[in-house]
Amino acid sequence: MTRLTGSALRVTVFVGENDTWHRKPLYSEIVHRAHTAGLAGASVFRGIEGFGASSLIHTSRLLSLSEDLPVAVVIVDTEDRVRAFLPQLDELVTEGLVILDDCEVIRYVGRDAGADPGPESGKTGTKGKRSL
Repeated sequence: MTRLTGSALRVTVFVGENDTWHRKPLYSEIVHRAHTAGLAGASVFRGIEGFGASSLIHTSRLLSLSEDLPVAVVIVDTEDRVRAFLPQLDELVTEGLVILDDCEVIRYVGRDAGADPGPESGKTGTKGKRSL
């Protein structure tokens, strides 16, 4: 079980959804490397509109459909673990923006596969939705 509570460092990596690393989406490579590094969590968010260094506006609106929408990869863990991961981002991100923010994590709890989460979680130990 992984627990992270208190002060943390958040990394937000802004890239284009068409950016690749060895024919694989760059955002996917970042998430997989963060997972391999044992970081607490990583999520990818697809933007609906934005622009970067090129000053070209990319949008998902129907009349001006873009094929390279902005993507944000957000990673959170302790400062030491995040800073140890930064050299991998230096290798991967050739065009984009990396932002570091101090943050406070209220609670992060992962669970072991197959473990009963207990009655206080509101979830059952079986697959599927909980009946009311």
